[in-house]
Order: sequence, then structure tokens, then C-alpha cells
Amino acid sequence: METKKGTYTYEYPRPSVTTDCVIFGYDVKDGLSVLLVERGIDPYKGHWAFPGGFLRMDETTEAGALRELKEETEFDVKKGYLEQLGCFSDVNRDPRGRVLTIAYYALVQKGAVKGGDDAKNAQWYPISEIPQLAFDHEKILRVALKRLKERIHFQPIGFELLPEVFTMPQLQALYEAILEIHFDRRNFANKMLKLGILEETGDRPKNAARNIPIHYRFNPDKYKEMKSKGFRLEF
Repeated sequence: METKKGTYTYEYPRPSVTTDCVIFGYDVKDGLSVLLVERGIDPYKGHWAFPGGFLRMDETTEAGALRELKEETEFDVKKGYLEQLGCFSDVNRDPRGRVLTIAYYALVQKGAVKGGDDAKNAQWYPISEIPQLAFDHEKILRVALKRLKERIHFQPIGFELLPEVFTMPQLQALYEAILEIHFDRRNFANKMLKLGILEETGDRPKNAARNIPIHYRFNPDKYKEMKSKGFRLEF
């Protein structure tokens, strides 16, 4: 039905739209974790969930996801670092009514978090200790973990997650945490060194004992070259 020149109104139901953020955090001490908030209001009051909320009429889904993340956890992710995971639209996924959610994910270095807005608390949970989640967030988490494992084969993750200078065991621990498998130490090192994206820093003494680890940093130029050619890492 036309209401005035250039505008139209149709008598169709309008579902609500939310955004949810699956933020994976990594540090060399605790491994892989995910950022959760304790809900301070119903539904699912007292349950843990991903940071998120209803989309405003004047913002994109990415802007809404970044806003909700900041409001509920005081944690910042730079614009462009979030990747869209997908739309989750099971009819009965939200007891408040017909609600679609657009989920985003990111892999970042862990930082301080604090509950805010309608989140009573915010906390990093190790992947092995995830509590029961509200809504359909367990399903969203499974999809996000699968996507993360796929991504690591095409992008040599590590620039943002490890110290600028790191050891091969630290790099191996990162890949093992994401892929949830154990690598042979020698085979992993040989495969990574053959890629040419690592360079020794010279921090190891020339005549050091074998048990003193070599330190590396990523070679960004080689990394960009490999990305342009279509990087794929097979284990």
C-alpha cells in the first residue's frame, strides 16, 4: 500500500533483529577462550551468553555488534576485525518473539573486561569450561569454532595473537589450541619454516645449548605475498 509519494507500507510481520559477538581470545598462558556475559535480565537471567542485543534502526549490523560488545563488556574490537559468521533464524530461538540474529566472530588477544548495560558480569571462559549458554548460543559457538578451524588453513594466524617475538613451541601451542589436535614438534617446525613467513630474530646466542629455543617473528612481506597467491596450510 502506498502512503505517500516514494514510500510504501506492506502488511507483513516484521521480525526483530539482534547481533551477537563470538569473541575468541588467546594468550600464551591460558590458551583459547571465549568472551561471555552473565545476563542481568530475563529471559535467561543469570545464564551466560554472547555479548549482543537488538539492532537500532540507524546502524548496520556490524556497528550494532561493536556497540553492544563495548556496552556489555567494555572490550573494544577495531572496526573491520569482526567477520560475519551468519544469520541464525530458528523460529523458536528466542522466547521474546520472532528474532533473527546476525552473529560475528573475531580472534583477538585477551584483555580486561567488565560487565555493563544489561550484562551483570563479563568473563573469559576457556573453551574446555564453557557453561550452559542461553538462547541458541551453543549452536552459534559450534559454528564459530568450525569456521575458526577452517580459517587457520588459509591465514597464518599469529600476528595479533602472539608476542612480537615468540618461540616455535608458542606458535605450535596456538595452532593446537585452535585445531584441538597435537602435532609432532619436529614436523610442525619444519612445515612452518618451509613457508618462509618466519625469520629468526638473532636473540639466541651463537653457541647456545640445544634446549634454548630460537626466537622468531613474522615476516609481513612474505605473509602478504603468500596471501595474494592463495595461502593454504595442510597438516
